[in-house]
Amino acid sequence: MHTTIAAPRPASLIRETGFPYFPLALIARLPFAMMVVGILTLVVSARDSLALAGATSAMTGLGTALFGPLLGAAADRFGQRRVLLVAGAANSLLLVALAWVAFSPAPDGMLLALAFAIGATMPQVAPLSRSRLVGIIGRAFPADRRTKAVNGTMAYESAADEIVFVFGPVIVGLLATTMNPVAPVIGAAVLGAVFVTAFALHPTASAAVSVRADSTERAPARALVSPAVLLPVAGALGMGMFFGGMLTSLTAFMGDRGVAEQSGLVYGAMGIGSAALALAVAAFPARFRLGARWLVFAGILLAGTLALPFVGSVPGMALALLVIGIGIGPTMVTQYSLAAGRSPAGRSATVMTMLGSAVVVGQSASSALTGLIAETSGTETALLAPVVAAAVVLTAGVADATLARRRRAAASLPLR
Repeated sequence: MHTTIAAPRPASLIRETGFPYFPLALIARLPFAMMVVGILTLVVSARDSLALAGATSAMTGLGTALFGPLLGAAADRFGQRRVLLVAGAANSLLLVALAWVAFSPAPDGMLLALAFAIGATMPQVAPLSRSRLVGIIGRAFPADRRTKAVNGTMAYESAADEIVFVFGPVIVGLLATTMNPVAPVIGAAVLGAVFVTAFALHPTASAAVSVRADSTERAPARALVSPAVLLPVAGALGMGMFFGGMLTSLTAFMGDRGVAEQSGLVYGAMGIGSAALALAVAAFPARFRLGARWLVFAGILLAGTLALPFVGSVPGMALALLVIGIGIGPTMVTQYSLAAGRSPAGRSATVMTMLGSAVVVGQSASSALTGLIAETSGTETALLAPVVAAAVVLTAGVADATLARRRRAAASLPLR
């Protein structure tokens, strides 16, 4: 009698992580997407100053810029769980403090200091989730499946980012409108306390290792400032600039037409194409190289933004955003896929956090600057902000493609 031995099932991310991981990681990154817009809304309402609100929002971005990568480095060194638990608890407490201080007689400087601390402790859920999943792929997947699995994972993660970055501001608007301007900030604090903590305690927290899972050494910190790493970071900065500039200029556009409360709904049109195309990236053929994808879809993004200053109606704006969305998702997937493949050994969480921080920095700075432009020079001028941001994204892509071509040419030279 012969016994049939069942062939082992191929590795699956859902099987390795458990299905609840994915909705948990999605909700846990919502506070990240709500903070910048929520703080902007809170300060405008409490202090009646758009300039102060913009400066407060920018301080949040500055805190993230300076400390976000350090949190990633700490996660690489000490593990994600401890870093997330400490940062998440501190961030929730600081958000509650800001909500109280905003309506108190406290000086503006205290608001700015609290906003900086909020940015500095902002839990880096999205990049740390990427690091976890890439680590699992590196250990559980055979070598011939890793590249495709990483690309598919980056596609999903970017689609998840799109969902929260598009609908985070919508949630802020709904809470601020139906309740009060404090509600979005308190809501972000509660979400962080519950879901960031759950994300930190999830068993996958121990799976976050470099994509080079077979390496036992950590690359030196200077490896993080190589052009191969910094160019995707520059591209992510451009994407953040686009999000901030687009949302702020769209709000001015809708306000001119007396329907400012519908800004979130129109902005959501951009997320439809973006999330769908981000998920579709996993089906792109391998011969459609990452560098080429960056150039093609950043080109679509730029082409769509060039139409913005000439749009005169709300349906026309929604259509333009639908086209722009086609370029956003695949571009972000490409940037994160390139960064994941180029992460120095043992520095995966650091690199992923650098990209995530760049998005927040770009969003907060561009939001503040575009708001000032809209007030002083009008909506048409403000609508040029997304154009500039898209140009930054495309320029970084061109620079990355040029560098990659030079590396390939150097590798093909015969040894003497």
